[in-house]
Amino acid sequence: MTQTIQAKDIELRYLIDNFGIQLVLDDSFLYEWQEDLSEINDLDKQLLDKVKTGYLNLLNYPPLLEDVVRMAVVDPLLFIGDFYLAPFYVKSEESIDITVPDEDVIIKGRIDTLVLKEQLWVMIIESKRASFSIEEGLAQILAYMLENPYTDKSSFGMIATGSEFIFVKLVKGNLSPYALSKGFLMRNSGNELYDVLTILKCLTKLVSA
Repeated sequence: MTQTIQAKDIELRYLIDNFGIQLVLDDSFLYEWQEDLSEINDLDKQLLDKVKTGYLNLLNYPPLLEDVVRMAVVDPLLFIGDFYLAPFYVKSEESIDITVPDEDVIIKGRIDTLVLKEQLWVMIIESKRASFSIEEGLAQILAYMLENPYTDKSSFGMIATGSEFIFVKLVKGNLSPYALSKGFLMRNSGNELYDVLTILKCLTKLVSA
């Protein structure tokens, strides 16, 4: 009998045991966004400054639920980055099925936002308590990224909580190495949304090639 597991209930240990995922700590693994990054223009910066100001205002009216984070932060970020224009596309609440190798197990789930040819995934996690950690969404987005049908290409993800953004890279195979970027925080001085948009634009060029 086939067993069904919801992606939101997946733990990293399960993915390690069944899909061979391995954390890579070598910075060179993330070479895609470590060089030749294009500077965003002044208009983009002005718009991102408004996004940050709006987010900081929302902090005065907790809790920050998923829909609010999407409307106030992630949707404007995708709009500024031209992700709603061809050849890109965005699908909200995209469903996925992943079959566990050599087992009658199917992982089912729905990702909040899917962008770009099933190689770049964006997931929004709602933060309801001060102790929230972005780690809570890591196993889930890795499970989605394992559905990437292009086994010869790397896949990329971004987890957004509103307060923090982190990028994920996965190379699917018998052993599936993955690595994480540093966290980009809304509360830091300056505006780290500049870096987030710069990396997103870099990744879109890679997966569109």
